[in-house]
Amino acid sequence: MKDDFIVPLNGLAQGRTEFRRSVGKEFFELFGNSEILAASLDADVVIEKSGRFIGVDCVIDGEVTVTCDRCLADLVLPVSTGFSLSVKFGDPDLSGEEEGDREIIVLPYSDTDLDLSQTVYDYICLSLPVQRVHEDGGCDPETVRFLSSEDEEEQVQKDSSSPFAGLKDLLGEK
Repeated sequence: MKDDFIVPLNGLAQGRTEFRRSVGKEFFELFGNSEILAASLDADVVIEKSGRFIGVDCVIDGEVTVTCDRCLADLVLPVSTGFSLSVKFGDPDLSGEEEGDREIIVLPYSDTDLDLSQTVYDYICLSLPVQRVHEDGGCDPETVRFLSSEDEEEQVQKDSSSPFAGLKDLLGEK
C-alpha cells in the first residue's frame, strides 16, 4: 500500500504522468495511526517532467472515520486537501522551502525514487480538525445526557465547597 506512492524518477517520461491511488485504513495502519478507524480516499497525482524540472500536484478527496471527542461514537469527516511540490536534486538541507506556491523537496543525487506516501499521510492528517465532534444534536443522546448530568453534579459540588458560596447568595438578593 505504501509502495503505491513510490514514483521511479529515472524511468519517468518527459511530459505529464497521471495516476490515481486509493487510500484506506491499511495505509494509516502502516504509519501506526490508530485514530483513523476507516478511510475511503482517492489521491489523484499529476507529475510534470520537463528537463530538470519535476513538479508534483496531488488532490486528495474522500472521507475518514474517527472517534467523536464528545460521545466516542464513530464520526465521518470529509477530506479535501492537496499539495504541490517541486522536486530538485542536491543538498537535502534545502527541503521545505517554497518556490511560488510549491513546496521544494530536495533529494540526494543518488536517489532514484520519490516516495510520496509520507507527504500524502501528513496532508490528510493535517486536514482533519483538532476537535472532532458531531454537529449539534448529532452525538449519541445517551452519552450526552450522562455527560451533562455529571457536569451539573460537579458544579453543585464546586459551589458548595467554595468559601465564597455564601457571598453568591447575598449578591443574588439585591
